[in-house]
Formats: sequence, C-alpha cells, structure tokens
Amino acid sequence: MARREKGGFWVGLAAAAFYPLTAIGKRVYLGAEKIPRQGPAVLVMNHISHLDPAVDAVFVHRQKRVPRFFLKASLKDVPIFGRIVTGSGQIPVARGSSAAGDSLKAAHQALQEGKVIVIYPEGTITKDPLGWPKEAYSGAARLALQNDVPVIPIARWGTNQIFNGYTKKFTPFPRKTVTHLVGDPIDLSAYRGGNPRSASTLREVTAVLMDEVTRLLAEIRHEEPPAKKPETAAETKKADSGTADVVKDPATALDEAAAAEKPEDGA
Repeated sequence: MARREKGGFWVGLAAAAFYPLTAIGKRVYLGAEKIPRQGPAVLVMNHISHLDPAVDAVFVHRQKRVPRFFLKASLKDVPIFGRIVTGSGQIPVARGSSAAGDSLKAAHQALQEGKVIVIYPEGTITKDPLGWPKEAYSGAARLALQNDVPVIPIARWGTNQIFNGYTKKFTPFPRKTVTHLVGDPIDLSAYRGGNPRSASTLREVTAVLMDEVTRLLAEIRHEEPPAKKPETAAETKKADSGTADVVKDPATALDEAAAAEKPEDGA
C-alpha cells in the first residue's frame, strides 16, 4: 500500500479548512484508484462552480496525493491564505506580465519532481446553463505534451447545484451529491512524435482531452452532451476579463507563458 505523499504543515492546515467545507455535499468517488499513488500526473477536469478547487483538492488529497493548482499570483498577498498557497506548493499565475513564464516553469518543475497538477482547461467556470464544458484553451495540452506523464481525465458534477457562481445562488440544503468520475489515462503518444508545439496539434490534443472529460460527465449525468460546445474560448476570454475566479484561467496563463514558442504551422 502506497504511503500518503507528505504535504507538511501548510497542506495540513489547508486540509483542516477544506475538509469541513466540502462535507456540505455527499461524496461519490468512482475510479479514484486510477490516480497514481506516486509519481507525476496531470489531472484534467471540467469547471462548473467556484467550489470546485476546494472540493477537488480534498478529492485528490483523499487519494494520498498533494494537488498543485494554478492560482492567481495576487492570492499570495492574502493574509494566512497566502501562506497556505505558498507553503503547500501551489503555482502562482501572473497573468499579462513578464513573470507569466514563471508559472509554466514551475509546472514543469513540479512534474519533474513527481507532483500532481490539477488543471481546468476551460480556464473558468462554464457559462452553459446546463453545465456542459465550453471550448477549452490549449495550455493544458501544451503542458501534457511537453511532459511524458500520465494525463488523467476527471469529470465532477454536483458542486454547481450547491453554489452557482454566476447566479450567486447558494443552496446547501437539501444536501447534494458531488460525484467524481476518473477515466483511464489518455494515450498521447501519437502526438509526441511530430511537432507537439504546432497549433494544429495543440488544438487536436485539447479536443481529445475535453472530449474525454465531457464523455465522463455525460456518464455521471446519464445524458447526452450537446453536439457543439456552448461557447468558444475566445468569447469567454473577453467576457471573463473581470471575473474573480479562485483558480483563474491557468490554461491561458500557460499559453501566455509559451508565447515565444510560436506554432510552426501558423494555424
């Protein structure tokens, strides 16, 4: 039996805060054994509520791993919480600045050190009223292709029924069920042999990642997803420029960080 990954004092403090918070919903974990108990991994997830980071952090921690999220760099300045962010090894994102590349370097370093990174390719919570994933950014694909580590799709459903971030409606009772369904690692070997940094490859891999997440979400919901994504990433980027998300647009941060790595096919 694998031992729990050591997190230290600050991870323990975060757990002490998040575990009671996430107890607001009933937990259902399906396929959790597919998350590696040791070694690096990228966990690709959908994003439906501002509760997701806390709920997902507890989910990963219950699998004996310490999750690393992309957080807005400004959160480091928040009293106490900022110390937790820094002490627990989270990755600060300095959007639109010369330090944007630091988040990409930190992500690569974390994977090289055998850590688990959680990323929401959509960047922010979906605006689809039915909660289906929107078009995603390519940052997650870039991270996955540049690191030969397990890339694991995970769908989560139920947090949006507790707290809807856009209507600001908080409905803790009656108690809702929050379900996580973990899929098999996605084989990206076919995309590593050519030019993994080309625009066409990044678009294709992004679609592969999100199609699998959407398939898992459909399985949880026992519904068919829409044939077309609710909205495009470009539209959401413009609309969300002022949205205060807890984990804000990490995929876009990776895109910005790698701006110098221009796609070769010009697509």
